[in-house]
Amino acid sequence: MKDLNMINKPFPQQELQERVARARTVLERNDLDGILISVPESIYYLTGMDHWGFFAAHVLILNRDGKMGLACRAMEKITFDNQVENATFYGHKDHEELSDYVHQAMKDLGLWGGRVGIEKRSLFLTPRHAERIQDDGAGTRWSDASGLIDDLRLVKSPLEMSYTRKAAHAVDMGTLAAIEALKDGASDYEVSAAYHKEMILAGSEYPGFGPFFRPTSRLGEEHTTWRGEVFRSGDAVFMETCAAYRKYQAPMGRLAYVGSAPAGIEASVDLAIRGMKAICEALKPGNEAGQAYEAWHDVAASAGLNDYHRHHCGYLVGIGFPPSWTGGSMVTSLFPNSTRKIEVGMVVHAHSWFTNTSVADYFISNTVMVTEEGGEILTSQTPETLILC
Repeated sequence: MKDLNMINKPFPQQELQERVARARTVLERNDLDGILISVPESIYYLTGMDHWGFFAAHVLILNRDGKMGLACRAMEKITFDNQVENATFYGHKDHEELSDYVHQAMKDLGLWGGRVGIEKRSLFLTPRHAERIQDDGAGTRWSDASGLIDDLRLVKSPLEMSYTRKAAHAVDMGTLAAIEALKDGASDYEVSAAYHKEMILAGSEYPGFGPFFRPTSRLGEEHTTWRGEVFRSGDAVFMETCAAYRKYQAPMGRLAYVGSAPAGIEASVDLAIRGMKAICEALKPGNEAGQAYEAWHDVAASAGLNDYHRHHCGYLVGIGFPPSWTGGSMVTSLFPNSTRKIEVGMVVHAHSWFTNTSVADYFISNTVMVTEEGGEILTSQTPETLILC
């Protein structure tokens, strides 16, 4: 009989070994003896630890030999034992200090008094934890290692790409169900429920956050979602949705209209579609992220919107735990003049967004995977054309 735990583990040991090897190379390149990792996405990436316990600080201690220890609440040991094979567990009781267990792991891994990186940008390592960890009395030379492991996660392996494709299928199914439920008199509860049911039945786990469903009155609120409102004829309905498979996120967005759409909407739809196409064509290996933004803005300028700018036209996604689907503490975006190189295997939540301009409001966003030929839209089953419900 097969071991169900082995079947359910998201990553084979060989893939985890390759990731740890790349992390060791990063340590060597940065002259670090070890690193303390507290970003949940990176802990999952290196160990396969998959749960909601990350709301309490977890610290993965990695040395240059590739040995690891995980310090977290003692109650997570059963989950750890079921899921993790490549690290040692250091569990603290709730009345004990996390830092004491991190220090013990550092001693066991030969990092006591060495050159150690700590992720100062992590949302999940509170100042109190960080201060107590760094106040070790051992003369450890600390440096900010924010982003070192995060960057390793940006380029996806074939397995990760397949997980992303499954997530993209699920978000399409959920979004199509939400569109079907949207009508004059429908509540945002009904639309959200329809979305969640089909998204989950299509194979999705919980996404990093959202999804977001909003009526015209709250169209510009970036991160608010359903709360008991009723959609009426003439409403523009904001839908930004996401599904996840093995924690790989696939976000997308559409602006739908109930009953009728404003004059000039056809031109706006065409503009958004051309903008998306331009982004995808610019997402070629070797290009810079800023070129994708410039390609999108050139489309905006072609419609007379020379002065219309957004903070970005998309951002990279991958593994995501709540409270975000962006995959950690920072948004790695396609912003103006960004020099980040585009690589095969990157996944982008690409935005072609035109709101509060001189043209009718419309936007689309898609999960886009970078291939040798450019950006491939994975969320392709939901139409980009005008959605009138």
